[in-house]
Amino acid sequence: MDQNFFKGLENKTGVNMNDIFQLANSLQYANLKDENTVRQVVQQVARIAGRDVPKELEDKIVKTIVNDGSKLDFNTIANMMNKKK
Repeated sequence: MDQNFFKGLENKTGVNMNDIFQLANSLQYANLKDENTVRQVVQQVARIAGRDVPKELEDKIVKTIVNDGSKLDFNTIANMMNKKK
């Protein structure tokens, strides 16, 4: 793809595209039924996004992915992270 496209995304979002590609590669063969693997992925996504994910929310996301990963989509995770208390 066009390097200018990725640079534009990086500038707009503040997220390094290399980090996104590394995350995507690590997920390719990840066992999303393994709690430790899922917890590492959640922490990695939070780090890339520059978000602090409280332990309670991390536990909820991990439980949702491990128990019901086949029905999980990014909107569900985004809603969980953006929900106000």
